[in-house]
Amino acid sequence: MRRSAGGFRGQKLDINSFINKAVIVEEFDHFVPEHAFSDFVIEGKLKKNIAAKGYVAPTSIQDRTIPHILKGQDVVGIANTGTGKTAAFLIPLVDKMMKNPDGSVLIVVPTRELATQINDELKGFAPGTGLFSVVCVGGTPMGNQLKELRYKNHFIIGTPGRLKDLIERRALDLSKTSSVVLDEADRMLDMGFMPDMKFIMAKMPSERHTLFFSATMSKEIEKLIHEFLNEPVSISVKTQDTSKNVDQDIVRMRAGEDKILALEELLKKEDFNKVLIFGRTKHGVERLAKTLSVRGFAADSIHGDKSQGQRQRALNAFKENKLKILVATDVAARGLDIPLVSHVINFDIPATYEDYIHRIGRTGRAGAVGKALTFVE
Repeated sequence: MRRSAGGFRGQKLDINSFINKAVIVEEFDHFVPEHAFSDFVIEGKLKKNIAAKGYVAPTSIQDRTIPHILKGQDVVGIANTGTGKTAAFLIPLVDKMMKNPDGSVLIVVPTRELATQINDELKGFAPGTGLFSVVCVGGTPMGNQLKELRYKNHFIIGTPGRLKDLIERRALDLSKTSSVVLDEADRMLDMGFMPDMKFIMAKMPSERHTLFFSATMSKEIEKLIHEFLNEPVSISVKTQDTSKNVDQDIVRMRAGEDKILALEELLKKEDFNKVLIFGRTKHGVERLAKTLSVRGFAADSIHGDKSQGQRQRALNAFKENKLKILVATDVAARGLDIPLVSHVINFDIPATYEDYIHRIGRTGRAGAVGKALTFVE
């Protein structure tokens, strides 16, 4: 986030907004789906794969979105992170590719990690379907992606910058790719990807199937929707700004107090078993992770200066509980599904309230209660 002359861009932050007790509510806020996955008119093999993943009842975004996508309608989905929107678009698009294997789908996302996560979820739906995918992201050697793009891929999942590079190299031809998903569109806008997104969309057929997902709605997002979509169905299942399942509080630092020592004392507590720590800068995040490692904590970092391989290894180790602590910049705040994070700690105050919401959304998922602490000096 850029600083403006008067402070951080976006909503002004009030310390009191970081203090909020978790409220335990019934799952789904009494949401009762209209469908079961078995009700959808999709290929039998896909139904078996969905059942094998243990999916029975759709989440609200899946329940309301899948029927429209199956009809071929353009869709705008406004949903909180962690609501199951990836499956909401993958399931009908896998069905579409099974029925029309000559076609292809482009999925555009803001970060490398989200691209990899979507591809992993796709693999869970695709066994026995004969469908193939390729991930095209920066931070990894282009050679492997160039090689994979020579073969037929039904799903191309990538970040805007790398996709643009591949198009300019004539390695990626989108002239017959008639389905596109723009996921985390608000984040791509924030990251300055608007020119790349326009470049990519201009290379696709004008008559296409466009799915658009965002956690927020703004005038800029409305302009994108008007430019890219054709008479879309709008579906909003966004509930509140902050998770009801996240207990939020502050750690107030006095002048001259050692911030890292205070963090260390917290991390020694028994219930801090899987902790995601957010810092503002790449350099600061790297330094903090190394300091914690030296002091005996199983910690690593993810940020934009690390290669995709380094970031993925750290993320996998954290997911598999080989690491207790992951220190990250906001690149990790959106879209990532990391199971059973006990605590989110804002070592540096986020730039905007919206960034705060996305950070703390990494805990208190799937009905669990999480805790978020923000250091305030």
